[in-house]
Amino acid sequence: MPNKKILVTGAAGFIGASLVKRLLENGNEVIGIDNMNNYYDVNLKKKRLKILKKYKKFKYFKIDINNKNKLEKIFKKNKFDFVFNLAAQAGVRYSIENPDAYLNSNLIGFMNIIENCKKFKLEHFLYASSSSVYGGNKNMPFSELDNVDHPVSLYAATKKANELIAHSYSHLFDIPSTGLRFFTVYGPWGRPDMALFLFTKAIIEGNPINVFNNGKMIRDFTYIDDVIESIFCLIDKPPIKENFSDKKNYNSSNSWAPYRIFNIGNSQPTNLNKYIKAIENNLNKKAKIILEEMQPGDVEKTYADTENLEKFINFKPSTSIDEGIKKFITWYLK
Repeated sequence: MPNKKILVTGAAGFIGASLVKRLLENGNEVIGIDNMNNYYDVNLKKKRLKILKKYKKFKYFKIDINNKNKLEKIFKKNKFDFVFNLAAQAGVRYSIENPDAYLNSNLIGFMNIIENCKKFKLEHFLYASSSSVYGGNKNMPFSELDNVDHPVSLYAATKKANELIAHSYSHLFDIPSTGLRFFTVYGPWGRPDMALFLFTKAIIEGNPINVFNNGKMIRDFTYIDDVIESIFCLIDKPPIKENFSDKKNYNSSNSWAPYRIFNIGNSQPTNLNKYIKAIENNLNKKAKIILEEMQPGDVEKTYADTENLEKFINFKPSTSIDEGIKKFITWYLK
């Protein structure tokens, strides 16, 4: 899949920058856009971009996907083969305090992207969804066939809306689209608002860490390299229009639309206490823990069923917690 022209939104973000690097290393031309908002330390985003700008086939533009005119100019000037929309306002708890940021980026911005995908035909549109769409679902592991009509945060609701919009555009305008439900992605160059970053920093500095739901949280932590490999394997496999009649087929509810959804997870749910223990072991330092109640918008457990992904791309995300955290700590200390 080399020598393709690809747009990646959110290119200075954690997953975005990692994906751009992989695409460039494969010989593709990549246009990256990012609004460089200050949801977390902008310097980290600048450092990610600094690495990417060393590649000759990379061009970066500081653009907000809310800006319809600038976005259309980028699409008009470049005939993209693939588009990845990874730009979004992240964070479950933050959506309670700042709902407008989610409406502007995750809904209006998403619409601007997919409208341009409609105007300027492309091979495949891939976009970031989230395990958050499963909400309070009690069926484990979470399957793409599960009902996801009960989000417990605005962030989750906007991601569910993205999937619905993508399906309608796929059906109406034959846009091959693939939604990626990411499960707690972690690793080097990760987001500082995520637990691994927060816990590592606090433990090193001797500060206490807040552990919610009294430590009874279970997450399907997924290492960044596994996420990027999964996405990379999906790129040149756009969905085709089919009429699925077999209920065993995971896309049976999406008949006739060239549209797919995949869980991108590790399928090894880990108790938060074990996660903290792995950080302690790698730092050789004990954490000071403050147990707190469950936070609004949080869910107690996530667990990805990745059988469909594995069958489709012949790859299974499998980096262990111990291995992944060791790589992160090594990077962090440097």
